[in-house]
Amino acid sequence: MTTPTQSAAARRGTPRTLEEPVGGPRRPLEAPRRWVSGLVAALQALALSLAVVILPAVAAFLASSAGPADDGTGWGQSVSVAAGLWLLAHGVPLAAAGTSVTLVPLGLTALALFTCYASARRSAHTAWSAWAVGVGVYALMTLVIALLSGAAPGWDVLFAPLGGAVVAALGLGAGILARPDAPRVGELTAVLDPYVPPVVRLGARAGLLGVALLVGLSSVVLGVWVVAGRATAADIITGLAPGAVGGLILAVAQVMVVPNLVLWVSSWIAGPGFVVGDGSSFTTAASEPGALPAVPLLGALPGAEWTTVLASFSPVLVVATGLVAGAFVWRRCGGLDARWTDLGLAVLGVALASGLLVVTLQVAAGGAVGPGRMAHVGAPPLLAGGLVAAEIAGGAALALVWGKAAVTERVRHRHDEEPDDGARPGD
Repeated sequence: MTTPTQSAAARRGTPRTLEEPVGGPRRPLEAPRRWVSGLVAALQALALSLAVVILPAVAAFLASSAGPADDGTGWGQSVSVAAGLWLLAHGVPLAAAGTSVTLVPLGLTALALFTCYASARRSAHTAWSAWAVGVGVYALMTLVIALLSGAAPGWDVLFAPLGGAVVAALGLGAGILARPDAPRVGELTAVLDPYVPPVVRLGARAGLLGVALLVGLSSVVLGVWVVAGRATAADIITGLAPGAVGGLILAVAQVMVVPNLVLWVSSWIAGPGFVVGDGSSFTTAASEPGALPAVPLLGALPGAEWTTVLASFSPVLVVATGLVAGAFVWRRCGGLDARWTDLGLAVLGVALASGLLVVTLQVAAGGAVGPGRMAHVGAPPLLAGGLVAAEIAGGAALALVWGKAAVTERVRHRHDEEPDDGARPGD
C-alpha cells in the first residue's frame, strides 16, 4: 500500500532522504562515488578560498620588494601571513607582534562558506556520506595548514579542525541541500518531532527571520555612517599615504571586517552598544571613541551627533522586526483554532533562536586585535543576545496577541449578528 508521503515523493520526482538516488536502485559503485564527490568538493572549496587570500599577498610582496629575496624567506612569510588570516577566518587565533589576534574577519569567513556552498552544489552528490567526508577532509586540511604555517601558537592549533568543521558543515550542507534532487529542510527536521514541537521550530524560523531583518537594517545604518564619516576617512587615508598597492590591501582588509561592524551596529540599535578598545564606548546614549587606530573605516563610527533622543528609541526598530516574525508565525499557525499554548511555544522558539544566534555572531564578531587596550573589541555577546531576544520575542508576542484578539472579536461579532434560532418572525 502506498502512503501519502510516498505518493507525494513520486509526484515530485525527488528523493525523500539524502541516501536514496533518483531513478532506480543503487549501483555497486554508487557509494564510493558519493564520498569521493564530498572529498572533491571539500578540496575545491579549500583551494579556492586559500587562493583568494594567498595570491594577493604574493602580489603585494612582488610589488613592494625591490628584487627577489635571496633566501626565499619573503615568499614564505607572505604565504604564512596569508594562511594565518585564512585560519583566523575559521576561528583560529593568530599570533602577531607578541599578542594573539582573535577577531574573526567575518567577510573572509563568508567567502569560505560561499566556496564550500558553490563546490558542494556543483560537485557533491546528494548523500550524507558525501557531506560527512567533505566535512572531515576540510577539517583535517585546516589542521594541516595550521601546523605548516605556524600561525597558531601552542594549543591554539586545536581550533583549526573545529573551525574548519563548522565552516564546512554549514557551507557544504547548504550546497548539498540546494541541489535539485535534495530533500526539503522540513523533511530532514521532521525527525525532531518527538523532541521539539513543530510550533517551536516554526518560532525558531521566525526568530531567524527577525535577526536577518535586524542585520539588514544594521547594514543600512552602517552605510549612512560611512557616508557621514567620509571626510574623516579621507583624512586618515591622506595621513597614511599607503600608495596604490598598499591602498588596495587596506581596502581588502577593511572589506573583510565590514560584517563585524554590521553586527556591532545591530548591538548599537538594540541598546548595549559596542567598544573599540578599552576606554571607548559607542551607544545611543553616549559616544566616547577614545584613541582609535588609524583605520579609515573607523571614521564611520558614530560621534556625539548620533546620541540624540530619537536615537534612544532605536530598540523600537528591533521590536518592529519581531512584529514581522510574529506575522510570519501567525500566517502559518494562526486562525480560529490557534491555541494560546501553541502561540506561547512559538514565542519561546523565537526568543531562543534569535538570542542564541545573536550571541554566537557577536562572539565571532568581537575579540582582540592587538595588545593593551585593543584586547577588547566588539559588543557584549550575552547582553546583546538577551536584549535582542527579548525585543524580537516581544514584538512577535504583540503580533500574535493582536491576531488572536482580532479573530476572537470577529467570531464574537458574527455570533451577535446571527439570528436566534428560537425566535422566528411573526411569532
